[in-house]
Amino acid sequence: MQNPQEATFTTVQLGRLVGYSTQQVRDLERLGVIPAAERGANGYRRYRMPHATALRAYRAMAAALGPVPARRLMPRLIEESAEEAAERIDDLHADLSRERARVREALRALDVAVAEADDVFAEDDAMTIGELAQALGIRPSALRHWEREGLVHPLRGAASTRSYGSVAITEARIVAALRSGGYGIPAISRILDEVRTHGQTGEVQRILTERLADLTRRSVALLGAAGHLHDLLAERVAAQRQGVTPER
Repeated sequence: MQNPQEATFTTVQLGRLVGYSTQQVRDLERLGVIPAAERGANGYRRYRMPHATALRAYRAMAAALGPVPARRLMPRLIEESAEEAAERIDDLHADLSRERARVREALRALDVAVAEADDVFAEDDAMTIGELAQALGIRPSALRHWEREGLVHPLRGAASTRSYGSVAITEARIVAALRSGGYGIPAISRILDEVRTHGQTGEVQRILTERLADLTRRSVALLGAAGHLHDLLAERVAAQRQGVTPER
């Protein structure tokens, strides 16, 4: 009986095996999503099971991250060491966790802003640009850019130093959450104008709640990709233990 790992497939056969068209298989090979196929004496491509594993891993990653990020990531997972590839996968989970925390903080800040709209803000609670940037996981230059775009309005002290009161902190948290969700500056400006002018927070709450749901979907999809990613890296881990270089 032939070892399944030694079986070879034509482009058509590989596509049928994983649910892709012949052209999709060729395109993904060209982009480095799967290793380059061997060539037979007749010049035709010959694929093996690791190619099928890579395609399945890509499809699962595309469901979790989107096709473009998955296409950028897969060549690295294929070419890098098992340790480097595993670290990249860990980073994906960490990124989703940080983004979820950012959105939740924005929702909490919005609730607090509404509840304490008539309260007097204590100056001791203000944050410096460095403190707020660190809390949001962004660079201070991003806060300066948002200020220039009219999205965030810090207080000005002596020597033009910035400090951020409750309103500015809430604005910054909302902007950070929406930017990471793909919203552009004009759309965010319109949403914030509604909040400032009319106190309408419903749209922001809806957008952020939908963002949380999408992050949950992506986390679950990434868990679904775990089996394929394990298969993709298992041979490399075993080879590393034996001190040999696996074929890609």
